[in-house]
Amino acid sequence: MIVKYSGDYKWENVSPLAYKETGTNFKNISRQVLFDGLGDLTCQLRYFEVQPGGYSSLERHEHVHLVMILRGAGQVLLGENIYSIGENDVITIPPKTWHQFQANGEFPLGFLCLVNVERDKVQLPTEDDLAELRKDPKVAAFIKN
Repeated sequence: MIVKYSGDYKWENVSPLAYKETGTNFKNISRQVLFDGLGDLTCQLRYFEVQPGGYSSLERHEHVHLVMILRGAGQVLLGENIYSIGENDVITIPPKTWHQFQANGEFPLGFLCLVNVERDKVQLPTEDDLAELRKDPKVAAFIKN
């Protein structure tokens, strides 16, 4: 199986999808599923694109996932730390780790994300979780929710 790149961070016969079905805790982000498991390779490869000023949801999971930045620049909250990220950076998100991606600058932040096909559902922060995260002023200033 070949998924041909057609330019401008789009692939032939792959439709851009809404980032999530519902919710308001994210802004200006889309996804494309490039690979959805085959035989013993039970992983899913997705491309996410966050427009300038946009962000992913603040969330955590029981599963690990791997992210590689393909274009643009931004920042990621990973646990209690905020990192600047850019092209070719690889981010490992451990299980149960709060994370959120934000696009900085004038160009979209585009990244590949590799996860297991069968995985747990996203966990969004409760009010108590948000209060705990916001104890750190840098994290409080960063998170969008």
